[in-house]
Amino acid sequence: MSQAETPATASSTAWSGRFSEPVSERVKRYTASIPFDWRLAPFDIQGSLAHAAMLHQVGVLSAQDLADIQRGLGEILADFEAGRFTWNLDDEDIHFNIERALTRKVGDAGKRLHTGRSRNDQVATDVRLWLRDAIDQILELNILARRALIDLAEQHAATVMPGFTHLQAAQPVTFGHHMLAWQEMLTRDHERLIDCRRRVNRLPLGAAALAGTSFPIDREFVARELASRASARTRWMRCRIAISPSNSSPPAR
Repeated sequence: MSQAETPATASSTAWSGRFSEPVSERVKRYTASIPFDWRLAPFDIQGSLAHAAMLHQVGVLSAQDLADIQRGLGEILADFEAGRFTWNLDDEDIHFNIERALTRKVGDAGKRLHTGRSRNDQVATDVRLWLRDAIDQILELNILARRALIDLAEQHAATVMPGFTHLQAAQPVTFGHHMLAWQEMLTRDHERLIDCRRRVNRLPLGAAALAGTSFPIDREFVARELASRASARTRWMRCRIAISPSNSSPPAR
């Protein structure tokens, strides 16, 4: 979003509002992402809370605006977790749904939340936060599965079974040995997920529509708020625009 573009004008109209004729209900259903991206809602709110805190830190949002935004987003999150939040297809995606629900609750402060960011970097951030959380859940399950395999291997350390190669019996092994082989495979999967998490844990927020914003944002502050490893240099990784002189990490891939 450019400096000349106010938050209210930048985010008050969804793309469908640019047409002079009403959008067909079929088109609404076809283009709506809510049926599958509703699961991004907690992460959208998490990112917005960090963004709002940063805007206040750099002097763009007042303390009152920040307090109103935090209260409104907290209420929306509570409604979502309780299954009370009502999704509206006219608002197209979760981002507009949450933004408009927030504006109804807190007024113009909800519109000012979008200052210094674009739907592009907002969506990219939500997806990365969701992926990071999903990876963490899988890692926990992976550890539980490996512990179970080790326990089973200890119980059957002396249980003999045939080892096969090329679909033929090859060598006598133990069932415990066989279970430890599966444990080793899951260990390698754990290592891959750790590496994947490191790559996912980069912050695109702050790249705005493409290559930054003229607002005096602090991307490293948001990264710390979200516990991200580092801010990505820009959402479009081929555009090597330095966002922070302290960030010497390579672009996320």
